[in-house]
Amino acid sequence: MSEFNNVTITREANVYFDGNVTSRAVTFADGTVKTLGIMMPGDYTFGTEKAELMEIMAGKLTYRLKNTEEWLTIKGGQSFNVPANSSFDLKVTALADYCCSYLD
Repeated sequence: MSEFNNVTITREANVYFDGNVTSRAVTFADGTVKTLGIMMPGDYTFGTEKAELMEIMAGKLTYRLKNTEEWLTIKGGQSFNVPANSSFDLKVTALADYCCSYLD
């Protein structure tokens, strides 16, 4: 889905890692939330409270889920899931445009 309809967008950005990662929250009528953002090349670690679906719209990166050794490569048009109450590491090699969906 390349377009969201009937949503509320939070104007203020979430800014992480000295501005190298930014996102904005999109809230749907049913209360579900997604964030849309950009990640500049670099290495990052994110923690999760809820399970997440990370969709990479454009760019390229490798990721590693908590308690795993394997780094997996992902590029625009691909996605990966992260469990709740966990974390994941990213090595972004090309500017990445992403959509993060928070799952129940």
